[in-house]
Amino acid sequence: MAYSGVRELIIENRHSGERLAMRRVKRGDEVWLELKGSLPPHRQGPPLHIHVAEDEEGVVRSGTLSAVLNGRRFTAGSGERVSLPRGSTHRWWNDGNEPLVFEGYARPAVDLDRFLQAIFEVLNAGSAGRPPLFYMADLLLRHRHTQTLLIMPRPIQAVLFRVIVAVGTLLGRYRGKDWPGCPSRCLGAPLDAEGATESAPAQSPENGSRIAIADV
Repeated sequence: MAYSGVRELIIENRHSGERLAMRRVKRGDEVWLELKGSLPPHRQGPPLHIHVAEDEEGVVRSGTLSAVLNGRRFTAGSGERVSLPRGSTHRWWNDGNEPLVFEGYARPAVDLDRFLQAIFEVLNAGSAGRPPLFYMADLLLRHRHTQTLLIMPRPIQAVLFRVIVAVGTLLGRYRGKDWPGCPSRCLGAPLDAEGATESAPAQSPENGSRIAIADV
């Protein structure tokens, strides 16, 4: 998972071992999000979710990807392509005995890179399976029009998360820029357009995440 002479955003979930390298690239009149990732054997990926405005397409480079797409379960092995249309309900994981390695694109790039950067920070700030509630609620509320985790019915999410964020605001949980998933720091992947690169700032290690901008 490397690009020669190109800067990329690298994020890692310390609980699952999932690792993603991301950059934005120009494709005609659109900007796409390029993703290269891996997941160790017998590990779960993300929960059931929806990308409202982005199509995901990719190929498995090694290992086997198991997934559910709109209620239908399937697997994809090395060399096989996977398409996850915008608006579809899906999740994926690694059931195999080998590391899963994959690469592909989300198009057009809307906010998936910023969402993933923030959610990895929030997950890394908590214990396994118990992310900090105030920060997760804020993240899911502010990305609710483009990214959805189906952890409960969406109307209930909208009401409950607003209440949690209101309480968190009163308690001062969102002061400054050092809290997990803070939008002023989670600026997404750098843009590589015709050899020119815009880079997002590297993150402070105090935020509990393993995030870096890397020249590779």
